[in-house]
Amino acid sequence: MKFEGTQDYVATEDLRVAVNAAITLQRPLLVKGEPGTGKTVLAEEVAKALDCELITWHIKSTTKAQQGLYEYDAVSRLRDSQLGDERVKDISNYIAKGKLWESFTREKRPVLLIDEIDKADIEFPNDLLLELDRMQFFVYETGETITAKQRPIVIITSNNEKELPDAFLRRCFFHYIKFPDDETMKQIVDVHFPGIKGRLVQEALNIFYEIRDVPGLKKKPSTSELLDWLKLLMVDDISPETLREKDPSKLIPPLHGALLKNEQDVHLFERLAFLARRERN
Repeated sequence: MKFEGTQDYVATEDLRVAVNAAITLQRPLLVKGEPGTGKTVLAEEVAKALDCELITWHIKSTTKAQQGLYEYDAVSRLRDSQLGDERVKDISNYIAKGKLWESFTREKRPVLLIDEIDKADIEFPNDLLLELDRMQFFVYETGETITAKQRPIVIITSNNEKELPDAFLRRCFFHYIKFPDDETMKQIVDVHFPGIKGRLVQEALNIFYEIRDVPGLKKKPSTSELLDWLKLLMVDDISPETLREKDPSKLIPPLHGALLKNEQDVHLFERLAFLARRERN
């Protein structure tokens, strides 16, 4: 079982090594990187490449580790008992299986994606240590122990918004997805838009990386936003020559709403355009 990338996903050599090392060690792969660098898509493509089922657990700020194991609905059971419902005799009717439970009971080894773990409370990763180590947990209401039939391939993503506990990090194989360089980005674009004009791509990439390098930018545009922008450029038939224009009054690129996602960054470019015009005059 080895990951070599897919036709739809450009995996760099160091990323392929990280995925395969985590599979070999049977440890969770912790993937960090800027939003929009393909961390979530990585799990989807690993599942596709290895012909595994993908089980996704999207983490929110209110998510608790227990929800990944199971949730017991005591309120519904109490209500049903008052109504004389026969279902109350079997407590398992009131236990909702979590994503870890689902992944533990699959006959074939699945890929378990724990997406954006840094959104949760700081205690969330620590609360999963034992379950991820032993690949089992105890259900108090039924007295049964759930043990993984096949140890799932666990991929955990983080946007690096907060630090994760050391005890949790020790149990993971870590990989940081660097923002793609020009050559890698061209490969990514080619996967999504086969046959796109090379000159348009080059001019668009020049502008894209120039925008990312502007000091004071609140939110740098991501890979996914570049792809959206390119799609719009092709639909509107924007020429490479239009993109290449160096008119100071046109510092903001066409269809910039795909790249600049807040008013502070738009105002920043408007000020830069104003200063450029004043210097020229």
